[in-house]
Amino acid sequence: MPGVILLFLLGLGLLIKGGDWFVDGATALARRFRLPEILIGSTIVSIGTTLPEVMVSTTSALSGHGEMAYGNTIGSVICNTALIAALSAAVRPGPADGKSLRLPAALFTAAAVAFGAVAYTTGQFSRAVGLGLLGLFLVYLILSVRKMRTAPAPEAAPAEPPAPLWRTLLGLVAGAAAIAWGADLLVDNGTRLAEALGVPEAVIALTFVALGTSLPELVTAVTALAKGHSALSLGNVIGANLLNLVLVTGTAATLAPFPLPQDGTLFGVNRSLALDLPVMAAVSLVLILPVLLRGRLYRAQGILLLAVYGAFCVAQFLL
Repeated sequence: MPGVILLFLLGLGLLIKGGDWFVDGATALARRFRLPEILIGSTIVSIGTTLPEVMVSTTSALSGHGEMAYGNTIGSVICNTALIAALSAAVRPGPADGKSLRLPAALFTAAAVAFGAVAYTTGQFSRAVGLGLLGLFLVYLILSVRKMRTAPAPEAAPAEPPAPLWRTLLGLVAGAAAIAWGADLLVDNGTRLAEALGVPEAVIALTFVALGTSLPELVTAVTALAKGHSALSLGNVIGANLLNLVLVTGTAATLAPFPLPQDGTLFGVNRSLALDLPVMAAVSLVLILPVLLRGRLYRAQGILLLAVYGAFCVAQFLL
């Protein structure tokens, strides 16, 4: 047990330092090419911070634990939205670049509708479904690259000379690697503790594993807030949510198709269909709509999302 605790703390340290390197590299990249931070956050940063979800879900599906891959995807979207983005809104509400958010928000909505349609109809995430989701991921990359080419410069170039590009890219890669390794250590050792308490696998995936694999987003968000880059944090969350649906689930379903988990019912309906998917849709709407319609985040919005997240976690263990 002492060894498990030490590895857990090592993972935490790697996450914190990796988040620091990653945010510095991402903001330097945005300044160098004079791109909106929210756009960098929703593409480069979100791809890097979604690596733990890709690894955990793919490994789970290949080892025959599709319910872990499915629960990790939904749980991560809920955690990213109702905990990580909610903290940003509650701590530092204010204007948000809704125009730069339109592309990831639109594709996230399309992916969520497709994801929900499969869950509520066939209940089977087949290889064809996985390939379709990966197709949406490619569309997102292509459109994002085009948007970056035409994005207006947000501010004048800094007076001091920028750091060499190789150093910026090295910081991004080193940060992503430290984040991924740290998250892996936390999830692996934390799950051992949870299993020792007899917690069901589906509940572990929706809560503990989802929180663990979302720690890169959380660390990035906290680091970005501390450095005054809240737009980077919001873009990271929206982009990561999209990638959870199209890249994480798409990769897992393509390599090892899996069915909808059958871990119980709620009001006579599959537990996930009655609780998890509706909560995912609700918190996503609460986060995205004010940004798109009003161009800002509100403190009340963040507090509401945090309350929903707390209730959701409690419900997982009580219902």
